[in-house]
Amino acid sequence: MYQRGEAGFGHGGGAAALALDGGLRRSFGVTAPVLPELTGWRAAVHDLDLVVDLGARIGSKDWFRGVATCLALCALPIAFFPDFGPVEGGAPAPLAEAQWQEARALAIAPIGLGADTGRRMAPTDAAQPLTDTPERPSIDLVATIGQGDGFARVLERAGVAKSEAQDVAKMVAGVVSLGDLKPGTRMDVTLGRRARKSDARPLDNLLFRARFDLKLGVERIDGRLALKRIPIAVDDTPLRIQGAVGSSLYRAARAAGAPAKAVEGYIRAIGSRMSIGRDVRSDDRFDIIVEHRRAETGEVEVGKLLYAGLNQGKRQTRLMQWTAGGSTQWYEASGVGEKKGMMRMPVVGRMTSGFGMRRHPLLGFNRFHKGLDFGAAYGSPILAATEGTVAFAGRHGGHGNYVKLNHGGGMQTAYAHMSRIVARPGQHVAQGQVIGYVGSTGMSTGPHLHYEVYKNGVAINPKSISFTTTSQLAGGDLARFKATLGRLMAVKPGAAAAPAPTEKTAEAKPTTKPAPKG
Repeated sequence: MYQRGEAGFGHGGGAAALALDGGLRRSFGVTAPVLPELTGWRAAVHDLDLVVDLGARIGSKDWFRGVATCLALCALPIAFFPDFGPVEGGAPAPLAEAQWQEARALAIAPIGLGADTGRRMAPTDAAQPLTDTPERPSIDLVATIGQGDGFARVLERAGVAKSEAQDVAKMVAGVVSLGDLKPGTRMDVTLGRRARKSDARPLDNLLFRARFDLKLGVERIDGRLALKRIPIAVDDTPLRIQGAVGSSLYRAARAAGAPAKAVEGYIRAIGSRMSIGRDVRSDDRFDIIVEHRRAETGEVEVGKLLYAGLNQGKRQTRLMQWTAGGSTQWYEASGVGEKKGMMRMPVVGRMTSGFGMRRHPLLGFNRFHKGLDFGAAYGSPILAATEGTVAFAGRHGGHGNYVKLNHGGGMQTAYAHMSRIVARPGQHVAQGQVIGYVGSTGMSTGPHLHYEVYKNGVAINPKSISFTTTSQLAGGDLARFKATLGRLMAVKPGAAAAPAPTEKTAEAKPTTKPAPKG
């Protein structure tokens, strides 16, 4: 199409791009600059091709260089990518304690916390001081008797004047003992209007529960305090619980509703007559009767175990607790009582000498030792090994201070070398009761207890004792025992019935006190 040299494009076509730098410049009258020949690293940089076609010559050095260039270009913006986390700003310096208290006074906190800071709230135009603070005509309070607390002290803490609190305490003490008021007893107190702010408020009304079956109220009538009794109807019908023993006597009785302590006492009572694990079967039926009181206000009190029965078909065990001759034990329905158990250790100490022949430490020759010696600290308490009656208490030759107890059935125990005797002749003592204190009186080398056991007047080894005592009720005791047992057997199984509704208040003749002046 074009001839050589017509338009100054060289050879035309494909050569136009190569001759562009020189041909065009000459055609338009522009002199082409003379470029020096590049050598060394300049030539390498000039010939470097950063834009590599990754679709061609895959795997060559140029291709890998192109991949590295691509990855570097991608990593560069990622490295400068912004962080979207929180930006920490400057925090003000913490306030000092004095500055904090000043700032707190400007807030509502002092009032909300009961003004525990002792600072008044900062004044504003809306707050104006009152010339006089009005008082409520009456204040209703709740006071509670604490452990070891005094009745009058509780009233004084509630705001009652000391003299008036003492007067109220004397009025209440005429009905119930103040020492019998249980800790936690709630008292509703109403204080009336006072003439001057410097005076204590007068007591207008007081109401509290003095006993399970009695409420007491103190009310001001015509300027005088009057005591009012408010009886509470109480049903004293015992609670009788029956059921099958099943796999566990304890769990079955608890599931039937028997209190834990009553079940424990029941198992001990039945266990004194038979083996619970060997003799009691799953198809046997237990019968438990406990003290139960239910007030018309809904409160319930459960007392001690009264009756323990076990029905084993042809064999029936019926036991009732009864006190005769100062001794309380379980008696069978026939009036026969039986008490089993070993004698307990009479003193806390270690045995220093046993029963039998030994060389006497003072006399220097062999002599039969009729008891056991227990080494113990001087003044340690000596306890009755089992229940009994004091047959002798006083000085007894080489035994020094000496006490002998009768336990019935020809059994006796003796305690020697006491520093001091507590028991008195003829006194009935229970097992574990203190009868004297360890000493070294008589023929003794140091403080210890010499303990003896006699059977029909003959000394026996105390370590061999394990005996059962029995007693038989007779006469009036037996009649009263059977009458009480009959009343218990008449109780129907199940929860005790609620008491019949009665008058809630029955005021006695009011006890009045003059109103305090002022």
